[in-house]
Amino acid sequence: METDADFISSGGVTSPGGFLAGAVSAGIKYSPGTRLDLGILFSPEPCAAAAVFTTNKVKAAPVLLSRERLQKGKTSAVVMNSGCANACTGRQGMADAVEMTGLAARQIKVKPENVLVASTGVIGTMLPMERIRSAIPRIVLKEEGGHDLARAIMTTDTVPKEAAVKTGDFTIGGMLKGAGMIHPSMATMLCFLTTDSAVELDFLRRALNKAVAISFNMISVDGDNSTNDMVLIMANGAVGGEAITGGSKKAVAFQRALNKICVYLAREAVRDGEGATRLIEVKVEEALSPKDARLAARTIVSSSLVKTAVHGSDPNWGRVLAAAGRSGAALEEEKTELHIGKTCIVKNGTPVAFDKKEVVKHLGGKEVNITLNLHLGKANATAWGCDLSEEYVKINAEYTT
Repeated sequence: METDADFISSGGVTSPGGFLAGAVSAGIKYSPGTRLDLGILFSPEPCAAAAVFTTNKVKAAPVLLSRERLQKGKTSAVVMNSGCANACTGRQGMADAVEMTGLAARQIKVKPENVLVASTGVIGTMLPMERIRSAIPRIVLKEEGGHDLARAIMTTDTVPKEAAVKTGDFTIGGMLKGAGMIHPSMATMLCFLTTDSAVELDFLRRALNKAVAISFNMISVDGDNSTNDMVLIMANGAVGGEAITGGSKKAVAFQRALNKICVYLAREAVRDGEGATRLIEVKVEEALSPKDARLAARTIVSSSLVKTAVHGSDPNWGRVLAAAGRSGAALEEEKTELHIGKTCIVKNGTPVAFDKKEVVKHLGGKEVNITLNLHLGKANATAWGCDLSEEYVKINAEYTT
């Protein structure tokens, strides 16, 4: 019988054996010494690696370069920065991304083609390469360096997002940045996952895609899909033993553990959404198909009208049904059933009497639960989002000024 993965206290991306990390203040956006903004994640033992990237047709240079290098399914390290997305920067932006990997490769003594690159920050600005050239040699890699690295990739995030889970003899660790421009398609924000298990590449790719589908692809802060989105997993096999394959005994345990950490990090992203005061969880039950369930849940949680109603603790439940109705999912109004918290609002497509004060109280809590039962099939899905506040507008109106 497979056991559930357990979270590791104060765990992070370097919790799995064999991973090192470090970060420095390079002054990429702010004055040097003000905040960490440049770092490296490294495994001395080469890793099997898989990733998913933004499907935005405008792709940043780091996305293009890392995607190309990952075709072989192996990597040793990632160099990453915040403060500048290196997106919409033309040939010079690509040259800078290549140089960043070369500088990192020299620092850790590996071939440049074994180093990936990730950037996040303002679109359309050039990397301050002079500062990066002088800062990379100052990066000190440590087993506990993942915590500094998680801080170094933050932009408008208010807290670092880290986690690690252990099951059996292996561990999966991770870190994520993202608070705005969150409405992923195939990937989201920047997320780096590590494991000390050996994992066969094809299975690793399938496992990541499955985990992303139920986690990062089911969240929304503001409906925008970034130019730099990237979710990467690196498996170095430090614990030894045979590689996990799709048919092996450990495959189910690995998938469950990966799902668990991805869902946790995805929830933390929207909990820390720009200007957010509430986490919203939307469950769609008994949909006609898994695709319909995901589509309806994601549409509801990304609706600006639903988000603003939650922010105002306004039980304007019609917005939920309206969002589901335009989602493209199969829906028969007379069969719908809606709950906000534990309170039934709609039954058989018809509103029922409910305690408004109780619903308002629930909507004013830190976590808001909305459940829509379509009574059409057996498929269920869960999506997560956050409320839309005045602070979100302020943050994004003043982002570059």
